[in-house]
Parts: sequence; C-alpha cells; structure tokens
Amino acid sequence: MAGKIKLNTLQNRTLALFQALALDPSTSTHDEVTGEVLLTFLPHAHGDHIHIGKYVVSAREASGFQNEKVWTALERKGLVRSGFPVSITLTPAGLTFETGLAESFTVSDH
Repeated sequence: MAGKIKLNTLQNRTLALFQALALDPSTSTHDEVTGEVLLTFLPHAHGDHIHIGKYVVSAREASGFQNEKVWTALERKGLVRSGFPVSITLTPAGLTFETGLAESFTVSDH
C-alpha cells in the first residue's frame, strides 16, 4: 500500500483496541500461514467501561466496536477484513500499524 495510512481519531482508537484484543489468546485466533488474527470475541460495556484483556477503557472509547463505518474505513485501508457486526480479522498491516495509543491503556484493578 503506497503512502502513509491516515486514520481519524475514532478509527485509530478502535484499531488500537482491536490490536489489544489480538494479543490475548482468549479473544483471538492467529493464522500462522497468513499472519492474520481473527478476533473471536468483542467485549461489551458494562456500566461506563469495557474490559480488554488486562486493560479497562471507557465505554465511549470503544464506540467503534459498534460502528460499521469505522470497520469499513479500516478495511478500505487494508488494516482489517470486516464481517461486521460478527467478525473482524486484523491483517498483518493492521497488527503492526502504529496507533501511538498502546501505552495509554489503564490496567484494570478488578
């Protein structure tokens, strides 16, 4: 893919959360042949937050999980393969895309 991929704030944040889910074997399946990762579980908010592995984020921060336009944009940019709303697969490009957000997640205390 030529050129730098640009994501808006919601797309970037959603991809970062998808990447975090891809790291957890309880929420993802890795395809060793293609290098892709199928997310097998998308968590739902309870109260005002959502748990993603060892992290907790505001439910508002995870609003892209239910936004088909976000999934479509990420797919158009080659970062995911969308099966909205039931499945999403991160491509190798999506797994390695630098969102700059991974360090901003808060570790859950419950």
